[in-house]
Amino acid sequence: MVRQFFVSLGAVATLALASGAALAQQYPTRPVTIVVPFAAGGPTDIVARSMADAMGRSVQGANFVVDNAAGAGGTIGVAKVARATPDGYTLLVHHIGMATAPALYRKLAFDPLKDFEYVGLINEVAMTLLVKTALPVKDVKELMPYLKQNAAKVSLANAGIGSASHLCGLLFMSAIATDLTTVPYKGTAPALADLLGGQVDMLCDQTTNTVPQIKAGKVRALAVTSSTRLSILPELPTLAESGLKDFDVSVWHGLYAPKGTPKAVVDRLVAGLRQALKDPAIVKRFAELGTEPVAEAKAAPDALRAHLAAEITKWAPLIKQAGIYAD
Repeated sequence: MVRQFFVSLGAVATLALASGAALAQQYPTRPVTIVVPFAAGGPTDIVARSMADAMGRSVQGANFVVDNAAGAGGTIGVAKVARATPDGYTLLVHHIGMATAPALYRKLAFDPLKDFEYVGLINEVAMTLLVKTALPVKDVKELMPYLKQNAAKVSLANAGIGSASHLCGLLFMSAIATDLTTVPYKGTAPALADLLGGQVDMLCDQTTNTVPQIKAGKVRALAVTSSTRLSILPELPTLAESGLKDFDVSVWHGLYAPKGTPKAVVDRLVAGLRQALKDPAIVKRFAELGTEPVAEAKAAPDALRAHLAAEITKWAPLIKQAGIYAD
């Protein structure tokens, strides 16, 4: 009886492996939805749509479509994916906000470290400090005294509480020890639109969305937030060069699936992600936006989970110290 029991276990294990392999070969049999927890036209949306096209080429027989589920600093869209059927047909592309949400929100409908399967990192990108063209400053050195004298009048836009632009703005105000009037929007696109129209004065946001406007001269870029200058904007100094010592902020995007998604499907997605990040069209598109795909080793579940955990640890004390809560 004991021998028969072990034989049965072996048969079950073999069947499970075979089923998993078969599942991976069959997946996907219908369109795969990538949820973006922000408005269409924003930087995360741009990254997600670029990746949807590339993964449609890298995962044979797949059709990846983007669903914008904006609101509540991205938490609505994230919760939607956390509740989705874990079958590989609902995915999430999210940025640094995945790491800051636990500190920003007293109540969350999801746990970033428990409610998802991790596919891998996509890219890391610097941010740019922008002002409207009518603001009478041409660089950060001129901006500083202007802000000190006009702090009550200057408006600093962001894409919503918990967004990358919100975090960058908080760090900037802390670095210059000056509080500005913050204006939250439901996404980068409407915030940038009002900056272009002159309704707000400043915005700090990702190059994935700002480079085209900078190149067209529609906004004035004063600096980048990375530790080194960017090849796509070589004329722009870093904020550290401009007097804000050690100011270094970058935004990253990751690909997630609901917890319980079969490993065979996750493995298929990891392979598709890695191939997509080597796609010449993605490399070219990311370069145009001032970013680049991560190295292959980072396009992996363990790498994304470790990075997310480290970022949660990094941002939580800073947010709590600032006393910022979204609810």
